[in-house]
Amino acid sequence: MIVEFISRAILLSIPLLYGSVGEILTEKSGHLNLGIPGIMYSGAIGGVIGAFLYENACGNDLANMNPFLAILIPLICSILFSVFMGLIYSFMTVTLRANQNVTGLAITTFGIGLGNFFGGSLIKLVDSDLPSIALTKTSKFFKAELPFADDLGWFGEIFLSHDFLAYLAIAIALAASFVLSKTRIGLNLRSVGENPATADAAGINVTRYKYLATCIGSAVAGLGGLQYVMAYADGVWSNNAFGDRGWMAIALVIFALWKPSMAIVGSFLFGALCNANNYVQGLGAETQELFKMLPYVVTIVVLIITSMRKKREHQPPESLGLPYFREER
Repeated sequence: MIVEFISRAILLSIPLLYGSVGEILTEKSGHLNLGIPGIMYSGAIGGVIGAFLYENACGNDLANMNPFLAILIPLICSILFSVFMGLIYSFMTVTLRANQNVTGLAITTFGIGLGNFFGGSLIKLVDSDLPSIALTKTSKFFKAELPFADDLGWFGEIFLSHDFLAYLAIAIALAASFVLSKTRIGLNLRSVGENPATADAAGINVTRYKYLATCIGSAVAGLGGLQYVMAYADGVWSNNAFGDRGWMAIALVIFALWKPSMAIVGSFLFGALCNANNYVQGLGAETQELFKMLPYVVTIVVLIITSMRKKREHQPPESLGLPYFREER
């Protein structure tokens, strides 16, 4: 039971890790993107559309499908949808200097509506008896495990039995942590997030860094939506089945103290807390609801502790949520 619990907690944590790392990259540029839930939803439906079109082009025959294309096409479609949403957000908040909170909420609403529209359309195309679409053939390629995982007992089941997107998420988090802390690009990005006027005076292209950070962060977050559908949901898309994972990813940013490497630990903790809900079903519906809110309670506690300690490295970027007017420099 312990091995199963840990393995499933890791599976639940991966979409949160993608979403939180994507949001951290965006917030490091000084932009609070509350559109992450919608962007993750858009990334998921983008991958579903790509997988659906490829499966139909192959006649829904697994033997005719190329494993490389079966993975590459949904990945590209997911990234394109996510980057498109990121570009809308960037144009509104960077170029037009619109309110970041309102724009982010609008992106979330738009992204969920976009996903439900295309999802409902695909469901009608397949004329399914259930309000869902199954892409189990594509899911098999995404969920392919290492061949020797079963031979290593509990170690293999916990650490080596996951889909490749799970390992990619950890690699992206570690790479983001290295870039932010050890490279000139990371230093420039953090400068833009802390004080864009000073960064601009130093010759850093503030607009370019804000656009790139937001779009790259959106692409990373969108992969979380794709991983949820292909790995966690076994390739089954249902409208509004994504739940509150996008909001949990935003909460995880605070828990991780804006550090991608800490997001790996935080996402596993959040995944374990979410997974605990499945083991208390015999204690009543009220107890289950209490377990569902645990990740948010932990986030509030961390926020209170870090605010009381007032350490600068544990605080968000100084210009987070504030538009930059170069004319006022």
